[in-house]
Amino acid sequence: MQKNYKMQLKFILTLLCFNVLCSAQDNIETKKVQKIIKKFNHQINDEYAWLEDTESEEVKKWVSQQNAFTQGYYSAVKKRVSNKEIIRNYDMSNSGSLPVHMGKYFYKFLSKDRKKSASLFISKSIDDKPVEIIDPNKIYPEKNVNIEGLTPSKSSNYLAYQLRINGSDKKEVRFYDLNLKREIKDSLLNSKSLKIAWNKELGVFYMQNVNQSKFAKDSTFNLYYHKLNTPEKDDELVYDGSKNNSKFKYFTTRNYLYLLEENEDKTKTTFYYSDLNKGNFELKKFYQNNDDSFEFINYYNGRIYYSTNKFNWGEVRSFAINNKEDDKQVIPQYYNHLLTKTSFTENYLICKYKTNEKSYLSFYNYDGKFIKKIEAPFACNINIVDFEEKSNEVYFVISSYTAPTATYKVNIDGNNEATPVYTAFNKQKPTLFPLDYFTIKCITYKNRDNIDIPITIIYKKGIELNGDNPCLLEAYGGFGIINGPKYDTGLLHFMDKGGIYAFAEIRGGGERGKNWHKKGSGINKINCLNDFIDATEFLIKEKYTNSNKLAISGGSHGGLVVGYAMTERPDLYKLALPKVGVYDVVNKFDHTVGIYHYEEYGNPNIEEEFNAILKYSPLHKIKEGINYPKTVVFTADNDDRVPPFQSYKFVAALKNRAAQKRTILLSVNKGLGHYGGNTYDKKLQERAMFYDILIDTLMR
Repeated sequence: MQKNYKMQLKFILTLLCFNVLCSAQDNIETKKVQKIIKKFNHQINDEYAWLEDTESEEVKKWVSQQNAFTQGYYSAVKKRVSNKEIIRNYDMSNSGSLPVHMGKYFYKFLSKDRKKSASLFISKSIDDKPVEIIDPNKIYPEKNVNIEGLTPSKSSNYLAYQLRINGSDKKEVRFYDLNLKREIKDSLLNSKSLKIAWNKELGVFYMQNVNQSKFAKDSTFNLYYHKLNTPEKDDELVYDGSKNNSKFKYFTTRNYLYLLEENEDKTKTTFYYSDLNKGNFELKKFYQNNDDSFEFINYYNGRIYYSTNKFNWGEVRSFAINNKEDDKQVIPQYYNHLLTKTSFTENYLICKYKTNEKSYLSFYNYDGKFIKKIEAPFACNINIVDFEEKSNEVYFVISSYTAPTATYKVNIDGNNEATPVYTAFNKQKPTLFPLDYFTIKCITYKNRDNIDIPITIIYKKGIELNGDNPCLLEAYGGFGIINGPKYDTGLLHFMDKGGIYAFAEIRGGGERGKNWHKKGSGINKINCLNDFIDATEFLIKEKYTNSNKLAISGGSHGGLVVGYAMTERPDLYKLALPKVGVYDVVNKFDHTVGIYHYEEYGNPNIEEEFNAILKYSPLHKIKEGINYPKTVVFTADNDDRVPPFQSYKFVAALKNRAAQKRTILLSVNKGLGHYGGNTYDKKLQERAMFYDILIDTLMR
């Protein structure tokens, strides 16, 4: 009796605390400050613009109050539903990934402490015991830091690597001597490079960023050269694109630096090269393409390999670097088989293709002759991880929604039988569920324009499709990105409990070719967003779910998709879970990388396109008298790709209305960026919160 009494008392106290927190929500001051934006024929009151001043004490206090309320709400949820340990146990059943082979060494990240960032280990062979060489937690013990962007020098004497500090896209480049097994003192603090390019064993080329404010318009327009064992202040400017806001790619091969400059409106690509043996890095123009459909793939053995937008499903062409007239088609397009990536080895072109049901690899010689094909199983993805020239063996990984990523190898000269690859440190473990435990459908639905939109639907075999099943619908739909299946043990648990998962390949993504992206971007962005709503109505019509059992989620551009759907058709959804999303599209272009996204979202300086932006921008669609679905908005306070105040303003506008009765929550990760947690424990906490709220809302 005493025990029951204590439990009842504890429950009552918890309920009282939660009620206090609920009341506190109404007392969190979210002021409105008039700020009129006049553009074309519009006057827009940006009344929550004050939340963009993220360093002010007022905004910090507001964010802390919102986080406190959210954590109070979540504490009450965890009394009813807590899946953290289930997800952790599921995670521990994975075999783990194999080390990555680059140059002379194999590289692998391993966590010594799941509360800290992973350290970098190396070995000389795949079966050797890995040895730790870099622990990022010792470099910055008080910060959230990850190692990324590993780039060995040509002879594997040195390793350049990047540190992502507190989640920022602006990274620090450091160096390690692989022969002497020690750090090199050099440190580049102003890099914002997707890649580092070595000049033999002497130094590196990198992109420099000069932003003083983390949310200012991006300033990554310059290419610099850093010579090893010299201070960063002495680094040499190689290319200056700041005057024209030009974007560029660069790489080094066989003692040459190549740079491809794309002008601001993407109508012209100019090619430069520099002979690295001369040491002065003088860039010489050798080719200019005025065709905006030109897409560079690679330079190899004296030829430029490229594709054009003229062939929607993708082709490979090449021309001689010293004779543009020597232009030929190497690989033709194959209708309904999307060419997603082309890799180059000494003797082979390896093309990865995607169909609606699977992906596969095709091997060709450099004359375009077909050699071999390796197919992934149904509804699975395939990616190359290594190619051994001596043995002619290709290593690849297979990934799916329902089984962990697994590595295989195939000999190009032999049959197509794939051999699983494991080591003493990555032993084979059984899958969590039998391979036929879930039903996977790769089908299409008709949108409002009578276009077939691919959708993948997964659920536990035997579930009755009676229109009353909990369902999570997701999409991305931007930047021509091609999405594939991702293994998520939290999602597996949701489906094992009876949930249905659906992923819609809406226009704006790249899953159906270059035209698919074009028809869902810029002035056509509304197509992408309406495709998602049409996916919702399809799932309800076909009795997978109903509006009282349906949740939607998406990250980054997918956050925009969710923000639009819940404000355009709030009657369709029980729960919205957008992550690091774009909600204030009108002001997006004034911050960080927004200046590069006119093509994707529309150009706000063109009246027709600005009008289109205003019609779909989620922040500007919020109406005073509507009670929107329960929503949890996830962001991070150091996200310098999609600034957190995008989320702050959206949440403020949703909550600060008398009509809003359903719960609106803001969850802000502290000291992190666009990709969230930097340690296993932090990522686990994020996933647990997501699935706890999802399951509590849809299944309680």
